[in-house]
Amino acid sequence: MQAQLHARDQDSPAVDPVVRTEALVKTYDGEVALDGISLTVQPGELFGVIGPDGAGKTTLFRILTSLLTPDEGTARVLGLDVVDDYRELRPRLGYMAGEFSLYPDLSVRENLEFFASVFGTTPEAQMDVIRPVYQQLEPFADRRAEALSGGMKQKLALSCALVHRPDLLILDEPTTGVDAVSRRDFWDTLAQLAADGLTTLVSTPYMDEASLCDRVALLRDGDLLAVDSPEAIQDDYEWPLLAVRTGDRYRALRVLREFEHTGTVFPFGDALHYSDARADASPDTVADEVRAFLRSQDIEAAEVQPIDAGIEDVFMALGSASEEEASA
Repeated sequence: MQAQLHARDQDSPAVDPVVRTEALVKTYDGEVALDGISLTVQPGELFGVIGPDGAGKTTLFRILTSLLTPDEGTARVLGLDVVDDYRELRPRLGYMAGEFSLYPDLSVRENLEFFASVFGTTPEAQMDVIRPVYQQLEPFADRRAEALSGGMKQKLALSCALVHRPDLLILDEPTTGVDAVSRRDFWDTLAQLAADGLTTLVSTPYMDEASLCDRVALLRDGDLLAVDSPEAIQDDYEWPLLAVRTGDRYRALRVLREFEHTGTVFPFGDALHYSDARADASPDTVADEVRAFLRSQDIEAAEVQPIDAGIEDVFMALGSASEEEASA
């Protein structure tokens, strides 16, 4: 499964990619942050880099924006080498860092005017680009940035990243710490920008946001686990998968990890997600066996149902497989 998903990124259409990385490696004090990352982002894609804290997302984005140099490997963005051509590259990028990095003492309007002036333009001249975002901020144009809500701060940061009409938008965890409604609004805006042809590279620790991207890269501990469309990644999940619900969830978790056919078992919300190690087994048969095993361990009335895999199930399975390979 992992080899297949990696291979698909190399089979992209024969057009020049907006982003191409080859075997990127970056370490900090001997700790590997990126371990041989190779991927491409195609023109017009809304491309997501998905992974938990410490996966290497920010390091990757800082290399792509020429703020860090890789220890090994190469990266080309908009046809330019991120090390040799950084002066030419930077004005063509719209970058939104993970931490709010605008001027808190300036108003919404003043922040926007300042960032526009850096690139020799004005917000008025670029209003056709920023209007979908800025129209939500306009009622607060005179409010200081520090007084905005989390969602409004993100919209201001996005407006400032767009105000010079970039060729590529790079957003590092733009929805972290933002309420659910603001997250949904933000992704609606990104979808509209992508529909208008702006290539967008966005990172997130939220697995549920993967389905909002055209393609995603799953990143864990600096390793690239998979690159493909969210649908294809989920469809390639090979193993019978069950949702197990019981009043004694912790005990069920412990005993299922001792079941002879267990592949993985993890808590997911109010359920346990159990994957069977037998890829060719019938999900219904596996459910009957798991139900009987739980009864044999004095766990009665467990609800056990076959389910389709989500992105998080794939991520956990690939992560477990990567750990096993590393320890072999």
